[in-house]
Amino acid sequence: MHNYLMIQPEVATALADNKPVVALESTVITHGLPYPDNVETAVKMQTAVRDGGAIPATIAIIQGQVHVGLTDDQLEYLGRLAGTAVRKCSRRDIPLAIGNGEDGATTVAGTMILAHQAGIRLFATGGIGGVHRGHPFDISADLLELGRTPVAVVSSGAKSILDLPATREVLETHGVPIIGYGTDELPAFFARRSGLPVDIRLETPEAVARVLQAHQQTGLQTGLLVTVPVPEADACDPEMVEAAIALATQEADDHGIHGPASTPWLLRRVVELTNGRSLRANVSLLRNNGYVAATIANALCKI
Repeated sequence: MHNYLMIQPEVATALADNKPVVALESTVITHGLPYPDNVETAVKMQTAVRDGGAIPATIAIIQGQVHVGLTDDQLEYLGRLAGTAVRKCSRRDIPLAIGNGEDGATTVAGTMILAHQAGIRLFATGGIGGVHRGHPFDISADLLELGRTPVAVVSSGAKSILDLPATREVLETHGVPIIGYGTDELPAFFARRSGLPVDIRLETPEAVARVLQAHQQTGLQTGLLVTVPVPEADACDPEMVEAAIALATQEADDHGIHGPASTPWLLRRVVELTNGRSLRANVSLLRNNGYVAATIANALCKI
């Protein structure tokens, strides 16, 4: 075990006893939602993981210390930092935050790395990063991390503010299997369908766990993407949300908003343009993905 990881006792005990654990990211707290919605959503996601029978392990860097599993006070601390200069930590940023004693919120890529180092095989999030619309060379580090870190990521596909066909191609290039959990199509984050195919459709946690186990046995050093559509009751109309994304993307270009700042800005703007419907979908899929990941973690521990 890496000695710079501070693993919460409940998480450490579960890992030692081969009990199911699901990693959770922290950028949704500091960069995804405003306070206090961010803390409430983080707590709901942790509760959903527990409802699915697993132990939640939210990962973050607090004053230079990597924490695997956060207390309620630590969640509150991070939540109140939303909108401030918290470092958004992907692979390149982790040593900077640790070495400089900073607060850092882990992205999908950053969470994958630290979860793998802690011995956690499953990670639940909302949507992964990808290729940015109109900027084909602006590719999220999430995609590269999926190509080299063996952690299974349960998400509702890539964030639909992105170029989904290009994102799908990059995942294929890096050898990342895409599993559709009860779906033949890659979900489109706020909407249930994108028109893009998955590599295999599986219907049960046990079926997914068998693929994850086979992946580990073969020693393939890539991640896996398990895609789960947003619950139907909270899904956005595809045409409505696409119109909002197109307008928000044009506004971002007009204002020169690119790189790491673009995703949180676009998500906030889409919430405004959809009168909050995209936010409802976002919160719903986060909770659902946490629950699904927990059921898969349970099945994996029984193999």
